[in-house]
Amino acid sequence: MPNTNRFNFQTGSWSQDAGPTDAATLVIAGDWAPIRAFAPLIESDPQAIYGDVLPLLQKADLTLVNLEAPLSDIGTEVCKSGAVFKGSACHVKGLTAVPFSAVTLGNNHMFDFGVEGFQQTVRVLDRHGIARTGAGMTKAEAQAPLMMEAKGVHIAIVNLSEGEDLTAAGPGPGVAGWDIKGACTRIKNLKKNTTRALHAVIAVVHCGLEYIPFAPEYATNAFRKLAHAGADAVIGHHPHVPQGLFFHKNTPVCCSLGNFIFYQTTNFFWRKMGYLVRLHISKKGLAGLDIEPYRIHERGVQMLAGPDRDYFFKRFKEISDPLSTPEGSREAWQGFLDYYGVAGFKNEVNMILNKLDDAPGKGAAMFRNRLTTAQHFYHWQDLLTRVVQGKLGHSPAWARDLAREWLTRQIDNE
Repeated sequence: MPNTNRFNFQTGSWSQDAGPTDAATLVIAGDWAPIRAFAPLIESDPQAIYGDVLPLLQKADLTLVNLEAPLSDIGTEVCKSGAVFKGSACHVKGLTAVPFSAVTLGNNHMFDFGVEGFQQTVRVLDRHGIARTGAGMTKAEAQAPLMMEAKGVHIAIVNLSEGEDLTAAGPGPGVAGWDIKGACTRIKNLKKNTTRALHAVIAVVHCGLEYIPFAPEYATNAFRKLAHAGADAVIGHHPHVPQGLFFHKNTPVCCSLGNFIFYQTTNFFWRKMGYLVRLHISKKGLAGLDIEPYRIHERGVQMLAGPDRDYFFKRFKEISDPLSTPEGSREAWQGFLDYYGVAGFKNEVNMILNKLDDAPGKGAAMFRNRLTTAQHFYHWQDLLTRVVQGKLGHSPAWARDLAREWLTRQIDNE
């Protein structure tokens, strides 16, 4: 691996040589939803929720965030496998307060209140001049790349997600679904199109199993394919915890940014941590990136500094190092499978069976999602395959230990 791929875990930065001084900056943030404790805060004082992260966002030339809920006052709640989220149209002030340049809509909550809720969200975003990508009334609209420009630097965003609960766009509305081959083709076509100036293509992917320290092997394989197709950076979110960074040749891959403006009523340590990615992009392509970690609290977010920041990067290195090779990514994933084990599988299946008795529609949605969504399908397939082959428990201890910490560590245990 070339030295230009060496991320500095002390400074939180990486650059291609010295890097050009005329680069535009694009800051990408993770999951944003006006829900739970954050909903009234966004209504009353939308800028305050960003705390000392706000200047960092406002200094960037371009900003992109994952809008993890419809912003709508209409629509009907759908029956689905997981939680259902919805903000109100007025919550758009939480986006315009920065203001964010654009949002990605390719996620598992954009259609939580049906097509009506989605359509009002689009109208609200369009009315406030916030660009969007990743979902649409047709498959072509959902898959259409977002073109961004600053300082004469032109950037394309390709957004895709797993299309949970069968929400991937087909003949009708939906999100850009889990079609890695198709996404690679779109990236290749963008890179070879000489009719327009384009200096970088960024793939933003909503995928992976929630709360674990390492992206599943199917996800890291997909990230590598997107990078190989020509993506200049691959940025992931959805797991609600920070996951590591690796390089595929010269392409940085951030597996999960963690939560951003997304409040969870929990005391789990790593669900209260996340990071922004600042990309430096010049007319020669990607020049570098910075990782900016923060803590999530009841009033919003706060940048990590001093020993807290140092500690974050120490652990970030631990969850990043194994990903440098496909073999290391596989071992990391197997560590979670071994920690989860047969007992975890039985508990999950029993939970779904009980839900089928209590709420048949919900239970059926949960079972269907396990069979049709990549994260759950590969979780069960890979786990059961290890059981069949008698390999359960043979993963490295470090992988099992990190899985245990990410899934069980409480804030009070610091």
